[in-house]
Amino acid sequence: MKACIFDLDGTLADTMESLTYSVGLTLEKLGLNPISDEQCRSFVGEGAKVLIERAVTAGGGSVSQYLPEALGIYKEIFASHCTYRVRAYTGITEMAKELKKRGYKLGVLSNKPHEQAMKVMWTLFPDGLFERVYGQRDEVPRKPDPAGVWQILEELEVARENCSYIGDSDVDLLTGTNADVATLLVTWGFRSETELIEAGGKLLFHSPEELLEYLK
Repeated sequence: MKACIFDLDGTLADTMESLTYSVGLTLEKLGLNPISDEQCRSFVGEGAKVLIERAVTAGGGSVSQYLPEALGIYKEIFASHCTYRVRAYTGITEMAKELKKRGYKLGVLSNKPHEQAMKVMWTLFPDGLFERVYGQRDEVPRKPDPAGVWQILEELEVARENCSYIGDSDVDLLTGTNADVATLLVTWGFRSETELIEAGGKLLFHSPEELLEYLK
């Protein structure tokens, strides 16, 4: 039995507008300076707390002064807007369906808060296409810790040597490496191909079709 475990933001779905909107509104409510979409893009990938710490600092605020309030505001806003203008990348649903036909078990591991990760997946993908979906949970260390990958593999009853972890960032590269599974990086997400190569990425894919060709 084989498995593919995917990152969510920037890998399966373009969720950037939901993030920039929620971060921007948070900074506005705090009276801090706005940040650019590119800044926000560079801040995502390591969970909500890290995102807001970076956004507050870039907005001219002190983390020690603003973080608890900022995180509370962001979580409330994002809970209502996590599906704002989100979309699955072209070809992703078809790719996932084909992998299922080939006998792959499919999972998702994200640093997005768990409830919002589930909401995005329910919105974008057919029920049952992905057999396990986990966002960031208090009881499991966030990526790049490998615990989440190992939990999914245990639940799917798939050995590490039969798993590919697929993401779009340096965090995902570290996650797959730490989990001791094959690690594949996609170039259509939140990090450029140059950034992925500089991070040490070796197996890079430019389209879902190219990824399918590899995962025979």
